[in-house]
Amino acid sequence: MSGTSALRTWWSQRPPATGAAVMATGILSVGLLLAGHRVLSRIALALTAAAWLGLVADAAVRAPGWRGRGADAALPPAALTPVAATAALGTAAAVQGGQSLAKALLALSVLLWAVLLVVVARRWKRRMAGTVFLGCVATEGIALLGAVLAVSAGVAWLAHTALVFFWLGLVFYVVGLRCFDLRQVTRGRGTTGSWAADSPSPRWPGRGSFSPPTGCTSGTTTTVPPCGA
Repeated sequence: MSGTSALRTWWSQRPPATGAAVMATGILSVGLLLAGHRVLSRIALALTAAAWLGLVADAAVRAPGWRGRGADAALPPAALTPVAATAALGTAAAVQGGQSLAKALLALSVLLWAVLLVVVARRWKRRMAGTVFLGCVATEGIALLGAVLAVSAGVAWLAHTALVFFWLGLVFYVVGLRCFDLRQVTRGRGTTGSWAADSPSPRWPGRGSFSPPTGCTSGTTTTVPPCGA
């Protein structure tokens, strides 16, 4: 029991950006397959699926607490990580021949994107950490998965929709670039001062409050595009 309790405590302290591990492993699975290492690719795919299921279970446990916070509850940009993770898992499944699973994950990722992006975008402002680029990453992840499925199934409308998401991703990249605090390049947390590092790390609702990066001033919440003012 103590071991289970320790595991729950450890998991509850993980930031929402933990989903990046799912995304990275999914990308690794695709890369291994392209390099001809099919067995290793399938192992990476299995690890991706297991980690993704962990995220789903965690979200299911915390969902009642989130609903009680109302529609105006703040979510950090890292809340979009599950969208990118779901799209990455779908892409890895698609290239392995799991078309039905990939289609279901595409539908889920689009649904999550539509719901989370509206909430997250309201909190975009100047001098944000690198996680602001997850608006672009999540959108481009959907574009890639849609394109892979469109090619394999020969569906023109899906290819056109994927192209729309691709251009939207570029728009979100520009918005993210305008919101990004350039000081994070040298002062952000991470082994090499990565531009994608958070300072400080955000948390899901129920895991602690979200604070802007060091030096960020508080401002009035605005709608997209909020960073050009």
